[in-house]
Amino acid sequence: MIIWRDDMPRFCINKNAQPTGEHEVHNLDAGCNHLPNTENQIVLGTFMTCHDAIRKAKDDYPDAKIDGCAYCCPDCHTR
Repeated sequence: MIIWRDDMPRFCINKNAQPTGEHEVHNLDAGCNHLPNTENQIVLGTFMTCHDAIRKAKDDYPDAKIDGCAYCCPDCHTR
C-alpha cells in the first residue's frame, strides 16, 4: 500500500554524476543550495524519506551509482 500526503517532500536525481561517479538525490523542498540546475534534474516523485527516494532511483537507474546529497539528504549520504 502506498501512503501519500501533500506534505511529503519532493526528490530529484542529478543527471550529471559527481567526479567520483555518483548521481546525487536531492530533496527539492529542503532549500538546498547544492541543487543541480533545473535542466539537470530528474524528478523522482514525493516520498516520506530520502531512503524511499534512493530506492526509487536505484530501481529506475540500476546501473548508476546513487547517493544522497550531504546537505539536503544527510541520512542517505554515504560518501
